[in-house]
Amino acid sequence: MWSLFANIGYLILFLNLILFIKSARNYGKAFSIFTWYLGVIFLVQITSMTLKKFNINNLYLSHFYFIGQFILLSLFYINILKGELQKKIVKVCLIIVLLSLAVQYVNDFSLFLKFNLFEIFITSILLILYATFHFYNMLNEKKEFYFINMGILFYLFGSTILFLVGNLTIVLSPKMNKITWILNSILYVLYQIFILVEWKKSFSKKREFKTIL
Repeated sequence: MWSLFANIGYLILFLNLILFIKSARNYGKAFSIFTWYLGVIFLVQITSMTLKKFNINNLYLSHFYFIGQFILLSLFYINILKGELQKKIVKVCLIIVLLSLAVQYVNDFSLFLKFNLFEIFITSILLILYATFHFYNMLNEKKEFYFINMGILFYLFGSTILFLVGNLTIVLSPKMNKITWILNSILYVLYQIFILVEWKKSFSKKREFKTIL
């Protein structure tokens, strides 16, 4: 069951990546950054799946996932947030978090070989904050990246809770462990669907219109 939802998520992610790459030249910097984000996440996911197939430990890839996601989505929000104060908050948090994680890994390299609860929490909660900023801004402004923002908020709320118990599931029964990953896979599929809806509603028609012109 877990592999089924995981594979569906990977397929939709791959589709989203192709669609966004095709459209990247027609839109702004934020769109390009989000395309890079999809590419990095796809690479991490495929590498993780390959290592798992050969029974090779892939937990360390979670750091590339969470840190890569945090960096690229922070840059994404820097480009779509309107208020200068909001942009400064994102920039300052980006620097502080990266420095904090660097210090943490230098002091205890063993964290690199398992889920880092601090890393998961701080990167996810800040992205949730940035998504909330953008929703607030859209109350009185154009609704740019509305479905992507909704997907980020929805997915991170759910997945953060699941990943925070990542270390705990190791000592739980295999059945409980599977339930955790199945729920996360379902959330991920829904997240990718939000991204696909964004492309369909906000970018596919514009691209066709530009092609006709």
